[in-house]
Amino acid sequence: MALLLGLLLFSFIVTSITIVPFINLLYRLKFQRADQVTRDAFGKKTPIFDKFHSQKAGTPVGGGLLVIALVSILFATILPILGFLGIEVTSVYQSAQAEINILFFTFLSFSLLGLYDDVKKFFGFNQSGFFGMRMRVKLFLQIILAVIVSCMMYFSLGISILHIPFIGTFQLGIFFIPFATFVIVAFANAVNITDGLDGLASGILLISLFGLWFLSASILDIPLSIFIAMWLGSLISFLYFNVFPARLFMGDVGSLSFGATLAVIGLLLGKTVALIIIGFIFVLEISSSAMQLLSKKYLGKKIIPATPFHLFLQYHGWEEPKIVQRAWLVQIMLTLFGVWLAVI
Repeated sequence: MALLLGLLLFSFIVTSITIVPFINLLYRLKFQRADQVTRDAFGKKTPIFDKFHSQKAGTPVGGGLLVIALVSILFATILPILGFLGIEVTSVYQSAQAEINILFFTFLSFSLLGLYDDVKKFFGFNQSGFFGMRMRVKLFLQIILAVIVSCMMYFSLGISILHIPFIGTFQLGIFFIPFATFVIVAFANAVNITDGLDGLASGILLISLFGLWFLSASILDIPLSIFIAMWLGSLISFLYFNVFPARLFMGDVGSLSFGATLAVIGLLLGKTVALIIIGFIFVLEISSSAMQLLSKKYLGKKIIPATPFHLFLQYHGWEEPKIVQRAWLVQIMLTLFGVWLAVI
């Protein structure tokens, strides 16, 4: 545990040293949204969203890129050093390298997809026909990446079960692949949708990861514990600049990668139900948006005034810091409940 805490602190220090120059670089590159006139999945304007978020125009976007780059570099550097020092990097799976490959592939592939979406958003908005990449294309690419990750877990690590507390363990076999694909894509988009208020998604993610970190350390999955530790350290530094009023946003490059990787960690731990409990706010956010989209498409009207759920609260008069801080408190209890459910 001392090693893990040390790595968390080291990651925090490295990110803290580099984040201000990175923010300045984003300003120079003009990697920021020039305005806040957004459109939904059907190309229609979103006046409610614009009303509450117009003041955020000009804030740099892409903080997730720094976190991903630093965590990846540190993770790839630290593991060989530990081996050289004679510290055994054990995994609950037969192949620690396969587990590491899955983490790297998920973290980096979804970040590249998000980065491409961000670049189109800021430099090719008029040609995209949608706010960033077209939703169908974006979803299709996410599914492809998630299928690859799911196949890696199934064929390389032999993961094929679903454990439901108080009920039992079910052998999914080859059906684990579509199941895991759905979970990964759902969480990737859920974090992306939740990232609408200063500090909301990053704070919830931070608390969630602390719970999953405890679970990984309790089963002595060293590669996973080290990865989460360095991710946490970097996220803490990022959150300092992401809280209200934010100086830096995560961007799709971060939200898609972070959501997908959060789901993969839950699947690697074999704690899918606990993951759903711990990530319930993310689930609530994406569920509200999905219901709204389906209602617009098939009923031709909204079922609630505004989605996702945090925007609904803003619509009813809740101030942004109030929503975020209360979401953090709820998230603490959800994480404690999810961890308790995972260890009983």
